[in-house]
Amino acid sequence: MIARRPFLIPSLTKAACAALTAIALGFAPLAGVGPVQAATPAKGEFHTTAPHAILIDAASGSILMEQEADAGFFPASLAKLMTVEVVLNELRQGHIKPTDEYTVSEFAWRHGGAPSRTSSMFLPIHSKASVDDLLHGVIIQSGNDACITLAEGISKNEGEFALKMTDRARQLGLTKSVFTNSTGLPDPAMTVTARELGKLARYIIQTYPDYYKLFGQPEFTWNKIRQYNRNPLLKMSIGADGLKTGFTKEAGYGLVGSAVQNGFRLIVVVAGMKTAKDRANEAKRILEWGFHTFESRMLFAQGQTVGEAKVFGGAEGHVALQSDEAVSLMVPRGGNDKIRASIVYTGPLPAPVKSGQPVGVLRVMRNDNLALEVPLHAANDVGVGTVSQRAFDAVAESVITVVIAGFKRL
Repeated sequence: MIARRPFLIPSLTKAACAALTAIALGFAPLAGVGPVQAATPAKGEFHTTAPHAILIDAASGSILMEQEADAGFFPASLAKLMTVEVVLNELRQGHIKPTDEYTVSEFAWRHGGAPSRTSSMFLPIHSKASVDDLLHGVIIQSGNDACITLAEGISKNEGEFALKMTDRARQLGLTKSVFTNSTGLPDPAMTVTARELGKLARYIIQTYPDYYKLFGQPEFTWNKIRQYNRNPLLKMSIGADGLKTGFTKEAGYGLVGSAVQNGFRLIVVVAGMKTAKDRANEAKRILEWGFHTFESRMLFAQGQTVGEAKVFGGAEGHVALQSDEAVSLMVPRGGNDKIRASIVYTGPLPAPVKSGQPVGVLRVMRNDNLALEVPLHAANDVGVGTVSQRAFDAVAESVITVVIAGFKRL
């Protein structure tokens, strides 16, 4: 069963309750974080013209706004972010090297090269290119021939590589996205969501900082062919340094972008736009709104107890829960949003419980939208209890399946 432990009950520390209440009311957060500047007047609710959109704080994972973020759509070249991640993961695992060379097959040349009349790195048929050069071609030039050549070099064929893409997506917690090719060229079976593209972009930024720099590189020349980065945000003076654009008639115009201002990085996803101009302007507008409207507040310091989970048959009845890192939330400077939070876990936990054992998640809601979800683990060991303790817990277990608390407003 799923036990939802709300805040402002004994399972949460008093300090944590005070911190969340302060954020909900627009006051200062935890002691020691420092003074907070006076809040500006609350701004009106933000409306986007994008059919699908999401704005994410890269550091905390906070969701600042969303529009149909969980509805599936055709990715077009935005699918190449998954292609890039699979290749980068293969490099990190040591399965391939940047200097490895792959041969451009006739299939890659015809379906992604010059004859295809799609975005291309213009690889000659039967030529060879290194993994590093091919990555440049995918990230900067959006080359379909580079994607297919990487796919065929790593797997038996592009279809096998696509299965690897979907499998890798599941490993990263992307439960809805399905990939059927490496390029994003039209296929009715291929679908993604704005939320999962945002999560993927955040993972790439945090996991591969050296390769992420390629997304902001303005141009790339290979085989004496000079091509320019397609991301319009890079020239808009808003601190943008990545990631990817996409377009097909079926998908419309889409973009996954990221920018940094005053030390804060935001990630934006827009999809289904009617024109390239609309795509660029709306992504910029969303980013600027995010930078101007939100500020970061600390919820829990690193190592701070977030709450407790009930333990069945243990030497102790509860175990403290913590996050791997400090937990912060991007909140509107006006402070008028309703913040709700809960700890969600499957319980009670059977003893023994090991320190570091994954237990559940901390979920923070802003109004009716999920603003933040953070994994929680056991902060300490709990051994198996005595016979009498286990007998008592057998009775308590039947009660907890009935008493399930919901979200509580702060």
